[in-house]
Amino acid sequence: MLLATAEQMKRMDQRAIRERGIPSLTLMERAAEGVADAVRELAEERLETGREKSLYLPEARGEVITGQGVFPFRRNVPGGVRRAAVFVGPGNNGGDGTAAAGILLREGWQVRVFLTGSRDKLTDDHREMARRLEAMGGTLEDFDPGDGGQTAFALGADVIVDALFGVGLRSALREPAASAARLIDRSEAKVVAADLPSGVEADTGRVLGEAVWADLTVTFSLAKIGLFVGDGALRAGKVRVWDIGIPPDVVGAEELSVEAVTGDMVRAWLPPRPADGHKGTFGRVYALAGSVGYTGAPVLATRAAARSGAGLVYLDVPEDAYPVVAVKCDEVMPRPLPGEGGQLSARALPAVLERSSGCDAALLGPGLGRGAAVEELTLGMLEKAACPLVLDADGLNAAAAHMDMVDQREAPLVLTPHDGEFARLGGDLSGGDRLGAARDFARRHRYVLVLKGHSTITAAPDGRALVNTTGNSGMAKGGSGDVLSGVILALLGRGMDPFLAAAAGVYLHGLAGDLCAARLGEWGMLPTDLVETLPQAFRTVLGER
Repeated sequence: MLLATAEQMKRMDQRAIRERGIPSLTLMERAAEGVADAVRELAEERLETGREKSLYLPEARGEVITGQGVFPFRRNVPGGVRRAAVFVGPGNNGGDGTAAAGILLREGWQVRVFLTGSRDKLTDDHREMARRLEAMGGTLEDFDPGDGGQTAFALGADVIVDALFGVGLRSALREPAASAARLIDRSEAKVVAADLPSGVEADTGRVLGEAVWADLTVTFSLAKIGLFVGDGALRAGKVRVWDIGIPPDVVGAEELSVEAVTGDMVRAWLPPRPADGHKGTFGRVYALAGSVGYTGAPVLATRAAARSGAGLVYLDVPEDAYPVVAVKCDEVMPRPLPGEGGQLSARALPAVLERSSGCDAALLGPGLGRGAAVEELTLGMLEKAACPLVLDADGLNAAAAHMDMVDQREAPLVLTPHDGEFARLGGDLSGGDRLGAARDFARRHRYVLVLKGHSTITAAPDGRALVNTTGNSGMAKGGSGDVLSGVILALLGRGMDPFLAAAAGVYLHGLAGDLCAARLGEWGMLPTDLVETLPQAFRTVLGER
């Protein structure tokens, strides 16, 4: 799914209007249809929820008390007229909301439209939509946070439309829009956001002061980056892309280098499994991992590689950890190497390089521990291992003090840090723009970066980025990252492009997490469950029964 910046979206709109002659009012009318459709859907969800419970929904009653008096409200009245509160700003995003209000009013909804901003600043298109609304008997009301009647209506609405600000927002919401956002969030009504939840920055997903929490965001023509990264990914709810009629060649003229990963994309990336394939066909992969006290990490990583289709999986661990690791390995082939103090010794490097030289991809880091020997092994692998290499966990920590040497590596390299490791590697997240930071880092250092976290970002040296759309908080447990590194290792071993292998691994890992959560719940699921659910994740993506 292609993602656009605010500037790219603005150019596409203007080209559609000026070069293709599509009236701007037509674009607004089509956007309004998408918003109204979402309002109907959320209202129906409320009705269906009530039917499952053999009633509509518990009727809610309350009072708003202000200096003006007491304003009672009722919500979810069985058989009552549907009510929608529409909050609009003066710009064209607000015009989308006002036009949607007109559609709902025409269908018999009780609708009130609250304007947060000066009428003098209404755009021409918004002014026309307001005129049409008033011709149908509706009113564009000036929003007053102290008006108890307006507050009561919003609290009693079935659905609220947030059309305060769209992609053009560059600063924190000011009054009275900030109060409107707080009121929207106070209400128990379902919330539809038009294009973007107000208060979310379109290009970064940052929350600029106050911001709306939406149940469903209807975004126009193309999804915006801020709906899939940062806090915007949390605020957007479900995201629906609504076609408003911008011609495909206008969209195609933009260099859109950021995408949200979907199952269809991963299915297209995965290599076929030939019917006459043998063990070597499906990749020989190697992992250098583990230490005394950290024997789970190498097992999780290599078992994940085996569950992700690797034909042969080799594992080297310190001799002191070998007895514990070996008893957990059936399909994986472990080997003890010289160790010291429970960790690998630098004396193991020749054996490490010899074994990795016969493999299609290698992984270094999970559970290795820290120390001079681990640094020497890491730097030796970076310098001399010719196969694609995944650097994770303690491999990242070992490399952090030697980024100049890391940058000299010519063979493919994938780094998989979480935020803390990213900072140690020299990444900068202080500006709140995770996507920008990841892309900048990958460009500067010329290798693939997987910045782990909610909506994990995979960035390529050429500026492309893929944002993940799977996963849940049940995966926030020690060992989940080891599973991810094993999945990526297996896909690299199949010869996939490192950028696509990394992004596909992230998606499949997250999908396994979602399948686990559906079966076990997020509280009790474990990384071992992720490993055992990887086959189901692959089958789901591939459409197999």
